[in-house]
Amino acid sequence: MATSADDVVGTWDAVKREERKNDDKKSDSIFSGVAKASPALSYATKIQKRAADVGFDWPNAAGAFEKIAEESQELLEASALDDDKAASMELGDLLFSVVNLARHLGHDAESALRLASDKFRARFEIVETLAAQRNIDLQTATLELLDSLWDEAKAFTTISE
Repeated sequence: MATSADDVVGTWDAVKREERKNDDKKSDSIFSGVAKASPALSYATKIQKRAADVGFDWPNAAGAFEKIAEESQELLEASALDDDKAASMELGDLLFSVVNLARHLGHDAESALRLASDKFRARFEIVETLAAQRNIDLQTATLELLDSLWDEAKAFTTISE
């Protein structure tokens, strides 16, 4: 009998592994049953969990952090070559690595990205309000001016968060 949430998750994972092992109709792959049509962040998390179930995983978050640095450098190099296909592949690798870090830290990548997007939106709406109060046209404002408004909005939202 499970005595903690971790025990329940462990039991659930063991049951699912056994079900996958017994369901040889589609594939022998550990990824059998992971729908490719899933949202990308969810799909990445699911296949990473499956790989981790068989031991293909970083022992801790430090490995995931290092992989992000490596993938960032590879994206920078591909972008410098002006190779759109390579840059797109490296960007995907970087995103995949960030999802892996989220998993290691115990965060849901989808929820974290949603929160970050909502925070950005709220801050930019403050930028819009500040610009309107000061009769600043966002379309013609310089990046420096927009960045200054952003810093004000950021200071305001940091205080109120």
